[in-house]
Amino acid sequence: MVIKNPAFLFPGQGAQYQGMALDILEAGGAGVKELFALASEVMGQDMRALIGEADGETLKRSDISQPTITLANLAAAVYLREQGILPTACAGFSLGEYAALVTAGVVDAETCFRLVKARGKAMQDVVDRLRSGAAGGAEPGMAAVIGLDPEKVEALILRWKTGGLLDLYGANFNSRNQVVVSGTAPALAEAEIRFKKAGARRVIRLQVAGPFHSPLIAGAAEVFGPVLEAAEFKDPSVPLFSNVSGGPIASGAEAKALALRQITEPVRWTTEEGALAALGIDAVLETGPGTVLQGLWKNAETGIPCFAAGTAADIQTLAGWRLEEKQGA
Repeated sequence: MVIKNPAFLFPGQGAQYQGMALDILEAGGAGVKELFALASEVMGQDMRALIGEADGETLKRSDISQPTITLANLAAAVYLREQGILPTACAGFSLGEYAALVTAGVVDAETCFRLVKARGKAMQDVVDRLRSGAAGGAEPGMAAVIGLDPEKVEALILRWKTGGLLDLYGANFNSRNQVVVSGTAPALAEAEIRFKKAGARRVIRLQVAGPFHSPLIAGAAEVFGPVLEAAEFKDPSVPLFSNVSGGPIASGAEAKALALRQITEPVRWTTEEGALAALGIDAVLETGPGTVLQGLWKNAETGIPCFAAGTAADIQTLAGWRLEEKQGA
């Protein structure tokens, strides 16, 4: 297998699992170990112990999952670099954009950890308030709409909004047949009926902490905004792509503005995948835990392969391919 121009794709919340990236910590060099030490210093706790010992419910909290997933994503990127594998371009799904910002040279790792610590806390605080103010089982959340294309889902939401169905938003445009929506509990219940009548095969309520990528968590953006504004953002050193626009990010100032908008605006992943594919890459690597982005990339039918790069074994396999390529040159 020959991979010369890979794009790194970084996963977001939901990809976490107990023990993620600890194999990379064991296998990696000084760069990975320094990264774990830095994250532990910024977070004020032993990140190795947290990742190794926290249960699923704890890891699902935004104030825990955001820094731990970001650490796992960056550990994979550092280990890839230690193996001589560098990105031609990079992008991240939702939270994953913060690892992409580091990889593209827009922010340093310390700044990144400080940002995701503040972002995760701000989002968790809003989610906790929404839950405390809702009747049992009536919390705002998210649902996956299966079987309708993104354009149809957006058009339906707009039409229903003009007809009085408020508090329903397109959140993640994942593939040609999967869109995730955010909303209040009543809006999601009504939307499930309407989406099915419009031809959706299934509407699945997701087990997530809150109605992310929607105006319903605007309070998190208000709290996080000043923290973000104080951070130094440089211009990207490699092509970097945005969830909000679906296209390339030209400057550090643009990256900062988009990072704030991303909290309340949708992830236009299908558009982003198309922009990446048009760049001339020959492979994409899911650089972090899980396999969700591999599945979404496959559904995009770009003809460009996507490989796992979230464990030490994954990365060693990719490094082996690179060595074979060099020996055969």
